[in-house]
Amino acid sequence: MNFFKKLLLPITFIQNNFKAMLFLLLLFVLFAPKGEEDFSQNNLQQINLVGPIMDVTLVLEQIEEAQNNSHIKGVLLSVDSPGGAVSPSVELAYAIKRLREVKPVVVYAKGTIASGSYYASIWANEIVANPGSMVGSIGVVMQGADFSGIMEKLGVKTQSIQAGKYKKVGTSDRAWKSYEVNELNKVIQGTYDMFTKDVADARGLEYSKRDLFANAHIFTAQQAKDVGLVDTIGVAFDAKRRVVALSKVTEPLWNKEDKFDRLMKKLSATTAVTLHTYFPSIVLK
Repeated sequence: MNFFKKLLLPITFIQNNFKAMLFLLLLFVLFAPKGEEDFSQNNLQQINLVGPIMDVTLVLEQIEEAQNNSHIKGVLLSVDSPGGAVSPSVELAYAIKRLREVKPVVVYAKGTIASGSYYASIWANEIVANPGSMVGSIGVVMQGADFSGIMEKLGVKTQSIQAGKYKKVGTSDRAWKSYEVNELNKVIQGTYDMFTKDVADARGLEYSKRDLFANAHIFTAQQAKDVGLVDTIGVAFDAKRRVVALSKVTEPLWNKEDKFDRLMKKLSATTAVTLHTYFPSIVLK
């Protein structure tokens, strides 16, 4: 009897674990390499900068990996971002500057390349702008609301204890005082000077004529080219071709999004649509 149990054991295992084995087989079919290309090491890297610039940890890691990877001969930074916070924008700008020292970098203005995202792009070897892109907005802003009127109607008052004349600069419970506005202007102007000086240095423009290319002007791709903010006008194909030319690779092979990551994104999108269909009040952000 024990002999027959041992003999039938593989069949029993398959029956009990059929679904798991089917799932593993499906994964193998989906993600198995389809040719030699899947085993090849890419020699060109595309990095995407999309959306508001706040936390840039992932993009910085990708830049550093491309910089340290000897197989990567050139990088395309595809940008579609309205800008964002100053510090992370500067981090990106100087990461691109370091990357350029060891391999060519081309920026492709896919949609919007403005403010902080333009700052992030200035040290690339070249900037290629989509004909329909919006470029520029080289400026700095700090804003806040004055809720004193609403607070007065609600009968709400704030109270605080602070040391230092300027400690409550930017408060929202009252209108800003003139000396506070001057203090904020000092910071804003200093940041603007840094921004425009870096743009002028990186792009070979005259700092004394910054009102022409900065001053928060918003340009079309052609207008941006006319004032020196971008080098050429083209689409993604043209930008990639420039990376290939600058990197001098004879057989260009770009990185591709991981198949499993792509599948997970599709599943997440499908789940979100399903939830929204049956539970309209639920919003996934």
